[in-house]
Amino acid sequence: MQQIQMNGLTVSALGLGCMGMSEHYGQTDWDVSTATIQHAFDRGITLYDTADIYGSGHNEVLLGRALHGHRDDVVLATKFGVDRSSGDDRRSVRGDAAYVRRSCEASLLRLGTDRIDLYYLHRPPQNVPIEETIGAMADLVDAGKVRCIGLCEITSEQLRRADSVHHVTAVQSEYSLWSRDVEDVAATLRELGVGLVAYSPLGRGFLSGRTDPHLLAASDSRRDHPRFQGENAAVNTDLVARFSAIARRLGVTPAQLALAWVRQRSSTLGVPIVPIPGTRRSARVDENVEALDVCLDGATLDELDPFVRLVAGSRNGALQHTGGATSPEGRP
Repeated sequence: MQQIQMNGLTVSALGLGCMGMSEHYGQTDWDVSTATIQHAFDRGITLYDTADIYGSGHNEVLLGRALHGHRDDVVLATKFGVDRSSGDDRRSVRGDAAYVRRSCEASLLRLGTDRIDLYYLHRPPQNVPIEETIGAMADLVDAGKVRCIGLCEITSEQLRRADSVHHVTAVQSEYSLWSRDVEDVAATLRELGVGLVAYSPLGRGFLSGRTDPHLLAASDSRRDHPRFQGENAAVNTDLVARFSAIARRLGVTPAQLALAWVRQRSSTLGVPIVPIPGTRRSARVDENVEALDVCLDGATLDELDPFVRLVAGSRNGALQHTGGATSPEGRP
């Protein structure tokens, strides 16, 4: 598989988002998820994304055990900062140095490793200046417990402040044909040599063409997402039908078209981009990997470009902490 170079890190051109294997997107299955992770490795995927809050630690344990025999061949990325200990309705984003250290030690234990390859601050901290948080993360780098530092869903100003303390390797933000806010930060990413890791590149599944908002499981958090509700869902379903028609014309699946668009934005923005679509099934891993061979011509890109302006509803869910934009599941 093609490799992407970010400053201090080499990863596969496509990663695997693992959150849905533990919560938020309906029923989960440990054995099926383990098989999917291992199949992704067999297909050449080396970047695996998790966080300490996904399943309250369950996801890190799952990922660590599934990849135990391949530890030196993969890049493990996890996140800290969103404190759910008082309940989701009172969660906060912490970045004080003591919390950073405790979070790292706990993640290392659950992952079953002595180092985290890419350690993200999940959202900008509410309780301390971001410089304190990055300083504590830099100490973890010096101690050999973290290789590279990342940030999630940040502004250009926050990124500059963080990078002045320690170089930031990657920013993870939602990025797809219908969620393009991070493009406002692209010039700063390019200037500082920071890569972009794109979560939800399939529009939380909508752009796969297989997601019917009316058929989501009762435990699926997308039920609370503005784009999956009421009139917004109807408008977006029609939009995805148009999108799917373009995919059929090109002889690819809607998911492959969505991923190809994200990847080709790398040359437009001048920033290394690695999508991390989430899935619980090996067949979807195969479909996503095959998207790496899809190349869109200029006419198709021009046809797709207006889609973001046609999407109905905010990209953010109803349950938000006050520290910045987040989805209802508190992720990437």
